[in-house]
Amino acid sequence: MQPQDTAIPDITADLQRAVRTALAEDLGSGDITAQLIPADREARARVITREDCVVCGRAWVEEVFRQLDPELQLTWHCEDGDRVAAETVLFELAGNARAILTGERTALNFLQTLSGTATTASQYAERVAAANAAHGTNIRILDTRKTIPGLRSAQKYAVLCGGGHNHRIGLYDAFLIKENHIAAAGGIGNAIAQARRIKPGALVEVEVENLEELRQALDGGAEVIMLDEFSDTDTRSALELARGRARIEISGSVDSERLQQLAGLDVDYISSGSLTKHLRAIDLSLRIDL
Repeated sequence: MQPQDTAIPDITADLQRAVRTALAEDLGSGDITAQLIPADREARARVITREDCVVCGRAWVEEVFRQLDPELQLTWHCEDGDRVAAETVLFELAGNARAILTGERTALNFLQTLSGTATTASQYAERVAAANAAHGTNIRILDTRKTIPGLRSAQKYAVLCGGGHNHRIGLYDAFLIKENHIAAAGGIGNAIAQARRIKPGALVEVEVENLEELRQALDGGAEVIMLDEFSDTDTRSALELARGRARIEISGSVDSERLQQLAGLDVDYISSGSLTKHLRAIDLSLRIDL
């Protein structure tokens, strides 16, 4: 079992909940501005990206308008994961004008955020792919749990659309034993042994801060060992010690610049919270024709 093998929860249930919450906070007691428009007015609209991006979020957009008015017609001109250029029409809408305008901001909020996540993930994935090609390695870029509250499965999905891979989804599907867990459990060996009893068969990963802790994690039988803020020299030593016994993940302050510095190290995984927390929302625009 590898970190990215953990399955994303059913995004259908998650997105329905997320959309209901987002609409409720925006609508409150009702869209008073939309009431300026006759209730039976029909309209067409198109959504355009103002910059290059990797598209993600179709299902969330569709759910917004489904909850507002199931009769609205959406016509997409791209798929999730597509790379599109600035000024591309992503999709068109046809139907009740009030519903289109009421759902506009909520739909675009989801689309711009998830497309931003996918675009950031694609930039990291491209750098890793180039490094793998240059050095003959098979490094995979992983996300973390540093996601927007309430959008965990959505952002995990967006990372996949951008070409990245998922680490554990939450606290329930894999063990990640860190410094405080080790201290409270009475040591690395004790923590790993307890993990085996609590959930047999679950992935056990241990974060270590030095080579001695690495040896303890290896002796305990951890499948994956995360090196926290290791120097390149110590990372090479760790790889020699772990060869054939555990997979190695690098984490800690891994931005795009550090990613290039790590390119020559034959680790298994590089994880970065930047994939989901340092995103920049994509600039989108909706234009309506009454």
